Amino acid sequence: MPTHNEPSAHGHKNEEVNTALGYEPTDVKITGILVFIVAMGIFVVVTAVLCYGIGKIFNARMNKEDGPNSKWTQTVDVRELGNLPSSPELQNKMAAITQSFPTPRVQLDDGNQDIADLHARENILLDNYTWIDQSKGTVRVPIERAMEIIAQKGLPVAPAAELPPPMTGDSRPAVTMPLTDGFAPTTYEQEQAATQAATAGRSEPPGAPGAAQ
Repeated sequence: MPTHNEPSAHGHKNEEVNTALGYEPTDVKITGILVFIVAMGIFVVVTAVLCYGIGKIFNARMNKEDGPNSKWTQTVDVRELGNLPSSPELQNKMAAITQSFPTPRVQLDDGNQDIADLHARENILLDNYTWIDQSKGTVRVPIERAMEIIAQKGLPVAPAAELPPPMTGDSRPAVTMPLTDGFAPTTYEQEQAATQAATAGRSEPPGAPGAAQ
């Protein structure tokens, strides 16, 4: 029978194991760990050298194409500038630039004021005499006057269009009167008109006609 002191079939000498200690008495072989650490260090160094070399090549290529860095292209630490103080003069200039900036501009509100301005311009044309072509003597008359002229003289009657007969069960629609005059103020304009009317009512003396009682 083989004993622990006799060589085994693989050439290794069997050692007696003392189980009374309760732990492994032999030392750990750190050769593999040292080889791994050395290889990792070499890999890190080589990688750092390669990255540095590639960066130098890229910088040299960019300097060759764009020129060397100058005071206009160098990086500035904006934290050294601190917070810039407010300047009323610059704010006024910015406001003037904003007002003179060509349209369309960014809306400062939801567009209610633009619609109100559009309706105000339309009302000027609807309620006043304006030139269409002064060289030809053509004038745009107010809408009220135009309605009076149409009521007196009527509209030119166009020849009736020949329409095919309606299909079975269909009927031709008949409009007896317009449903609207084509203009309706928006809610914003109605609120503005009510505010102006209330302000005008408060500004009148108590005994004036039309003053709020």
